[in-house]
Amino acid sequence: MSNIDWFVLIFTLLAVVTYGVFIGRGQKSNESYLKADNKMPWYIVLLGIMATQASAITFLSAPGQAYTDGMRFVQYYFGLPLAMIVICITFIPIFQRLNVYTAYEYLEQRFDKKTRVLTSLLFLFSRGLSTGISIYAPSIILSSVLNWNIYLTNVLTGGILLIYTYVGGAKAIAHTQKLQFLIIIGTMAFAGYLLVQNMPNGVGFSDALYLAGKSGKLNVITTDFDWKDKYNIWSGLIGGFFLALSYFGTDQSQVGRYITAKDNTNAKMGLLLNGLVKIPMQFAILLIGALLFAFFSLKPAPIYFNERSYQYLKESQPQQADVFEKEHQVLEQQFNNQSKLILDQKENQSAKLNQSIASFKTTQTAIKALHGRVEEAINKSNYNAEKTDTNYIFLYFVKNTLPVGMIGLLFAVIFLASWGSISAALNSLAACSLKDVHLIFNKKQLDDATELRYSRLHTLAWGIFSIAVAMFATQMGSLIEAVNVLGSLFYGPILGIFLVAFYFKKIDGMLVFISAILSEIAVITVYELDIVSFLWLNVIGAAAVIIFSTVGLLFYRPKALNS
Repeated sequence: MSNIDWFVLIFTLLAVVTYGVFIGRGQKSNESYLKADNKMPWYIVLLGIMATQASAITFLSAPGQAYTDGMRFVQYYFGLPLAMIVICITFIPIFQRLNVYTAYEYLEQRFDKKTRVLTSLLFLFSRGLSTGISIYAPSIILSSVLNWNIYLTNVLTGGILLIYTYVGGAKAIAHTQKLQFLIIIGTMAFAGYLLVQNMPNGVGFSDALYLAGKSGKLNVITTDFDWKDKYNIWSGLIGGFFLALSYFGTDQSQVGRYITAKDNTNAKMGLLLNGLVKIPMQFAILLIGALLFAFFSLKPAPIYFNERSYQYLKESQPQQADVFEKEHQVLEQQFNNQSKLILDQKENQSAKLNQSIASFKTTQTAIKALHGRVEEAINKSNYNAEKTDTNYIFLYFVKNTLPVGMIGLLFAVIFLASWGSISAALNSLAACSLKDVHLIFNKKQLDDATELRYSRLHTLAWGIFSIAVAMFATQMGSLIEAVNVLGSLFYGPILGIFLVAFYFKKIDGMLVFISAILSEIAVITVYELDIVSFLWLNVIGAAAVIIFSTVGLLFYRPKALNS
């Protein structure tokens, strides 16, 4: 990067850290540190919810996901708006009325301590692991730009955001998320504009969309029903609904955003607006990936977007790499020529257009097959790198195409997006481990200052844990997919516990506790056997808790119901 880019990057990051420390100063109690004194207006709640969900994974990996698999990933969010309505009707009024620090406090009142602790542990395990993946995502940038070891950059990335998270708590997080998200949205929109403006050969937006469509990258809606298909309208509406219901309704990283609201109205407005805004935002980010495919169909794409991994292959297997490069050069030249020919024939309404499109798709398939062979060769080597180059596609475009200054700003954006979600996650992990585990087993009464100190120590501990997890994230492939698969392994049973709590008043703590354990075993078994795609795991987990609990009533009568 140029000196100007470095200045933009460092200045932006330091400004946000300084602002976070400043705005979060003077914490004196857990009410302030973990709940921001319940003073957040709806627009802060909205930006906090979106920033918590839209991590660096969203902006780094989603364009690559669309580049490789098309835009059908957007269907993953189709169940979101309906889930927001259900949460506003059922979840928020209960959490606000009880004035809880964590969502799991309610479960002790409804069931018992062991159910609260079990649910908390499921959350802590899943969110702790996914936070580590979120730290790893921006670490890729530092590693690529500076040519530094990925493990060193994991420590740097996770360590910097700990400064204002540790000092300022929920208040610092809420206000920095506001600033971060506004910078992010503006910069990503400008990056999309520059992508269209930099299209080779003066190609316009409509022509780029045409090429993306013919290559199958605009597959926004896929209606074919297939249990193993990860992204179709059915898995999105049904599986996505259950995942969103669990994530926004029972995951403390999100519950912690809207329980800081002034009141019920502000919490509901923030959540409902998130349901309306999220799908268009994700559509636009994925569209950048589809347009990137059109961009690289008109000019040669690299043989592998993770340049460091491919460089290792060239050095360790020069003859094999030479064979790959000769084939790649021929295919790319052919693909670029075919793309230009299609646009010319489209303009002239040529009768040969369909024939050219068929040849275009054949070459596209051949390039994909070559890419697979290159990837397989890299993965078979002893180089400790990512399984795929999906997470490097947008990064490659930024580094090699965008103007000076914009590169540094976009790198800063990916950091800011990461910090917004990770800081919220660390705050929620600290709240949960302190309130739902530590203080339950610690019988001593603590004063405000001691409890605040413990909250900060829990924040620090989870930061260190997440950095450690990031060290093992290199083998997870597409990060946006990995983090959602991980969540789906645990969100179903957690949601099932809450649904039983809300709607099945005859079921007690012992029944739901055993049912939750059996359901988690069932979900992991289904996943290991690869029976269905991961979104359906959320449905299976929630349904299993309800089914096991209601069937259990046939053999066990809760004490409270005995008469």
